[in-house]
Amino acid sequence: MTNERRVLVHPDKISLAGSAAARFITKMIDVLETEDEAHVALTGGSMGIAVLDAINASAARDSLDWSRLHFWWGDERWVPRGHADRNDQQAIDALLTHVAVDESHVHTFPAPGEYEDLDAAADAYAAELANAAAEGSYPRFAVTFLGVGPDGHVASLFPGLPGIRETERSVIAVRNSPKPPPERLSLTLPVINNSDRVWLMLAGQDKASALGLTMAGVATDSVPAAGVQGRKRTVFFVDQEATAEVPEDLIAKNRYWTSADDN
Repeated sequence: MTNERRVLVHPDKISLAGSAAARFITKMIDVLETEDEAHVALTGGSMGIAVLDAINASAARDSLDWSRLHFWWGDERWVPRGHADRNDQQAIDALLTHVAVDESHVHTFPAPGEYEDLDAAADAYAAELANAAAEGSYPRFAVTFLGVGPDGHVASLFPGLPGIRETERSVIAVRNSPKPPPERLSLTLPVINNSDRVWLMLAGQDKASALGLTMAGVATDSVPAAGVQGRKRTVFFVDQEATAEVPEDLIAKNRYWTSADDN
């Protein structure tokens, strides 16, 4: 399949979350028709968790064989396990405790106290990725969910910081995040871009600049989201407010879709 970028515009955050949820269930059912198992990378943030809430609320939720899915995370805050700020805990509360997922398939990032330091924790998660890979150093994710910050950051890959330029490591330790907490763990861009599909979610007018710059193809070092490219498809799920500052020449029919156009 030829790689495509799509922008799917929704009236509001609720419809955005519902659309992404419905597509996820449908797509994963399709994937599991030809694969024994599939790997999914989750994200945190208000929209990331809203999508998981919508999946959980869907009448079609149990049509998916959750036992055949592996769940990973794009990044994690370096706070104690079970802390309300951890992306994994939010996802567990929103969805994973409600479906028949195998506990051994829930691959959470390490937490403070479990390894000597942040670097050792990054190495441990990298080893777990490698162990799950059919080939290479990490599995190919069927779907990777990403939020996008107003500055264009994805996972914990921030503009101007060295993490966005990392090409050798699959997992990095972040000690100078401009968003609290300063210490985090993150997948790197090569892992993200090895995904078959990357679904980015942007809602609110404060994300309009990041969306416009991303679609304009600015330098990845300045806007990390601009460097995201799934192997098969890259989809931006956005609400109407997030399109407020996108230049008209970037919303041409051949580059911009409404939700009704997506197939």
